[in-house]
Amino acid sequence: MRTYDKFYINGQWVDPAGQGTGDVTNPATGAISAQVPLGNVEDVDAAVAAAKGAFPTWSRTSAAERESFLRQLAAESEKRNADLTQTILDELGMPIQHAAAFQVDPLEIICNSFADKAKQMEAEEQVGNSIVIKEPIGVCAMINPWNYPIWQMIGKVAPAIAAGCTMVVKAASQTPSHLFIFAEMCDAVGLPAGVFNIVHGSGKDIGPRLSSHPDVDLVSFTGSTAAGIQVSHAAAPTVKRVFLELGGKSPYIITEEADLKAAIDFGINDIMVNTGQTCNALTRMIVQESVYDEAVDLAKAKAESLVVGDPSDPDVFVGPMASEGQKQTVIDYINKGIAEGARLVTGGTHMPEGLTQGHYVAPTVFAEVTNDMTIAQEEIFGPVLPLIRYSTIDEAIEIANDTPYGLAAAVWAGDQDEAIAIAKRIRAGQCAINGGEANHEAPFGGYKESGNGREFGEAGLHEYCELKAMQL
Repeated sequence: MRTYDKFYINGQWVDPAGQGTGDVTNPATGAISAQVPLGNVEDVDAAVAAAKGAFPTWSRTSAAERESFLRQLAAESEKRNADLTQTILDELGMPIQHAAAFQVDPLEIICNSFADKAKQMEAEEQVGNSIVIKEPIGVCAMINPWNYPIWQMIGKVAPAIAAGCTMVVKAASQTPSHLFIFAEMCDAVGLPAGVFNIVHGSGKDIGPRLSSHPDVDLVSFTGSTAAGIQVSHAAAPTVKRVFLELGGKSPYIITEEADLKAAIDFGINDIMVNTGQTCNALTRMIVQESVYDEAVDLAKAKAESLVVGDPSDPDVFVGPMASEGQKQTVIDYINKGIAEGARLVTGGTHMPEGLTQGHYVAPTVFAEVTNDMTIAQEEIFGPVLPLIRYSTIDEAIEIANDTPYGLAAAVWAGDQDEAIAIAKRIRAGQCAINGGEANHEAPFGGYKESGNGREFGEAGLHEYCELKAMQL
């Protein structure tokens, strides 16, 4: 069991002002995997003060110096890869065949990506009689989710370091250990005191203070849309920048001419990775009516072929839900789907075969779903896939856009040009074309209630910048 009793603030491990500790449980076994301190608003104030104090000096460092720190953190991540991967197994329950590739390896990749971009901060642009430059925005508060904790954390921290910002970072209660390990990494490479600070505690206790603090210049939040709205309200009186990566109900259009088996395999793998606990998962499969029945049969066979069980087993594809509460939420949605008339093709509310403990939900597929059903409109955040039929492409696009969300989408068509033409009509921040893979150099973020702002790539760096025009 991992035990932490201090916060990393101003370059030192300090005793928290808050009292008590929080237990972190293994969702596969129910055993306690870690204990972490619970902070309060005094800890937030101390961390923000450290970040504010460090900003004047850190913001004037050279791009080369900040690039060097990011390269060092990338190298340090190789040394801590096994430790970080174990936290994902123990706290999230993501199977080992995916844990490193999806959760841990991006730490090194993203650090190096933004190391490459740090020099952009020193670029000057002549516009008429003006010189336009970039400056770091200031002190940043970062509130991260439990489902992709390392990926989301470094997607905020790396561009902030590259830009010359200082920061206070909070992890989710279910998956906190990686943040303490990353603080150890920052300490090991000698990142200047106050640049990176951590606090931990209940979101409802310390989140509002992080969001509303008058000395915080930017809040980056990843989580539910409801919580993102609360963050925005808290931040509004001080007119700080807020960018949000929130929920999704991402459509996946499959055309009549698509390679159907490949398209179904891609869709099932996408929704079942991390047990459906992925904000940009393709959670509505929209299939042309002429191939709909075949698609349902293929989806059933693929879902039933996935091994469910112990995350440490290399053959396991689907692990447990992250918590008992999340498991119950998913079961409630499955029951709603049945009650509203969807046809349960496979899976359901029972424990998967061979399992007697843990927060497991069987891979579940629904057919005969209409887009007005609850399971087609609300984010389930579990291994549940509804299949919706359509007759024309116009109808498919109407279904795809009939949601308050707009985080991601996918299209699988007969050829790439056709798929791109369809994708351009979908209101979403990114779209996979005929099985296209995710790209850390591309901007990530959503339309509508899926949030605002972008992470990763050049757009991710720009979120941490202010633009200054000097008229000559």
